[in-house]
Amino acid sequence: MSEEKYIRPSWDEYFMEVARAVAKRATCDRGRSGCVIARDKQILVTGYVGSPRGLPHCDEVGHQMKTITHEDSTQTQHCVRTAHAEQNAIVQAAKLGVPVNGGTLYCRMTPCATCAKMIINAGIRRVVCEKRYHAGKESEEMFAQAGIEVDFFDESVEQYERQ
Repeated sequence: MSEEKYIRPSWDEYFMEVARAVAKRATCDRGRSGCVIARDKQILVTGYVGSPRGLPHCDEVGHQMKTITHEDSTQTQHCVRTAHAEQNAIVQAAKLGVPVNGGTLYCRMTPCATCAKMIINAGIRRVVCEKRYHAGKESEEMFAQAGIEVDFFDESVEQYERQ
């Protein structure tokens, strides 16, 4: 009887798996995602997609959809009831007084432009995404300009069913 040798996950794989577990707490079914911010092989904070404390969640009352018209005249739909996992992780760090400067952020897909700006200003030096976001080009460009390394586990593109 031959047994396969157990292979420990890399640190990136480990933190991404934790982010997937955190995502199970998310309260918006459009983007059940979680986030982990780590530094020196230690988890600093986590966050998941959810409404502000004390306000109703999408899972309870439905989505709060807004139509965004882009520069090229295309329109997309976004749920604005919740804060993104990356935003909630950064806010959690601020609330607890945990410095994230120099850390690595793990998330489901390329952060949106607003999250990218927060990530840059928080001093995070690396972002690891499970997949690319269909509207993530602007964020990737900002990260490149700011000198933030971005890595993807999977080069496929996450596309929301209901844009």
